[in-house]
Amino acid sequence: MDTPQIAARLVELCRAGQFEQAQKELFAEDVVSIEAFATPGFEKETKGLAANIEKGRQFEAMSEATHSIKVSEPLISGNIIAFVLEMDMTMKGRGRTAFNELCVYHVKDGKIISEQFFYEG
Repeated sequence: MDTPQIAARLVELCRAGQFEQAQKELFAEDVVSIEAFATPGFEKETKGLAANIEKGRQFEAMSEATHSIKVSEPLISGNIIAFVLEMDMTMKGRGRTAFNELCVYHVKDGKIISEQFFYEG
């Protein structure tokens, strides 16, 4: 897949809330994920596909309900993909929370090799 195809598939899966499927399908084995900052239970940087899938499962376990997921159309520049992700969720022990972040992905050799998230804490 080329970068525009990966972007289209990534957006499709994220809009459907299929984040783990996106990782399994589109991410490289040595993918690196970088959060805006470390939070309790989550490091700032997570290396490797298996570790990133586990991080996603931990985040999912923290949620009670997902009310909506919105993903903007992707922006593509060479091998870089970016989009805005907005989620309205009810989190265990925190209540209903709105997440809004800029997601940036780097593609190499037909796979996502890194993702980075920008948001205010």
